Amino acid sequence: MLNEMKSRFAGKDVAVIGVGMTKFGELWKKSLRDIFVEASLKAIENSGVDHIDSMYVGTMSGGLFVGQEHIGAVMADYLGVAPIPATRVESACASGGAAFRQAYFEVASGHSEIVLAGGVEKMTDGADVTEALAAAADQEYEVYNGITFPGLYAMIARAHMHQYKTTREQLAHVAVKNHKNGSMNPNAQFRSPVTLEQVMKATMVADPLRLLDCSPVSDGGAAVIVCSVDYAKKLKKPYVKVVASAQASDTIALHSRESLTALKCVSVAADKAYKQAGLKPSDINFAEVHDCFTIAEIVVTEDLGFFEKGLGGAAAENGSTAIGGKIPINTSGGLKSKGHPVGATGVAQIIELYEQLTGNSGERQVKNAKYGLAQNMGGSGASCIIHILEAV
Repeated sequence: MLNEMKSRFAGKDVAVIGVGMTKFGELWKKSLRDIFVEASLKAIENSGVDHIDSMYVGTMSGGLFVGQEHIGAVMADYLGVAPIPATRVESACASGGAAFRQAYFEVASGHSEIVLAGGVEKMTDGADVTEALAAAADQEYEVYNGITFPGLYAMIARAHMHQYKTTREQLAHVAVKNHKNGSMNPNAQFRSPVTLEQVMKATMVADPLRLLDCSPVSDGGAAVIVCSVDYAKKLKKPYVKVVASAQASDTIALHSRESLTALKCVSVAADKAYKQAGLKPSDINFAEVHDCFTIAEIVVTEDLGFFEKGLGGAAAENGSTAIGGKIPINTSGGLKSKGHPVGATGVAQIIELYEQLTGNSGERQVKNAKYGLAQNMGGSGASCIIHILEAV
């Protein structure tokens, strides 16, 4: 069966050879294009390539946030790489992961040798952020009736607490752990640790979620260079191998789902990714997951198979997901501390995997890391993209 799966995904072996990102945060003095170009130039310089054949740009809501559409052409123009093909990719908050997946396919197919996968978002330039983000929910059945993403994830949290006895303190432990990790990340938006008490007493947003349970509004860009493994070897630069790329979707509205305590798109994509890589959840050494809210990290770690259903909260509380624990989760600080410029998040996750697998994560380094997993999610779990990378 394993040989059948590998033959199904036959193609060129794909590598990540160079990475670059901006600091995440409130980048008042930089435009959308400035941010993307800064990250992309860093990735190109870091990789040592002398050209790129094409590029994909993950952006969720350039039109709503800054009034800019036609993102691919804009970025190719200002990066100075036109007339190469340049395509904007959108899958809500999973747009960056989707851009990386398209770059992976283009290289694996043999159509191109060197492809740039980037993500960018400028969220602080005066747009109604709540309205813009709500465009990723069900407009007719959810948004029209007044729900927002904090409210949707609050319902998931309440259901999980009711069904599995997950506690308010366990949610808070996710935030404490991720802020500790983010304090060691020079590109993170928030580099100050938080205490359990601070999280528990933060302003209520949507019961039971408080301010420090929620990822922030962020500006930022991230970019990686994707090429064939054969080409990467010629460059004699550090690289990592992409061993799985998987995607799945679910109903966009919560009320249409079989369960509020499981994210089907995550479990389905994870199953595909593990089969493609020939791995099990226990083989993964660390993971970057989509912790847009603390409850999201808990549910996702369960649906990825790292913990039994209902035990994700306890895992956060007992240190299993900390650096040095059973399966370190969000060593970068995650969306919670690193920041969440929605179009850039999925690519930034790939950068953390690359840095960990090449041994360049400094204080955040996971010892003897061989396999890393990135899980990027759109909306309240209507789309999910998972990649697994391997150290070489």
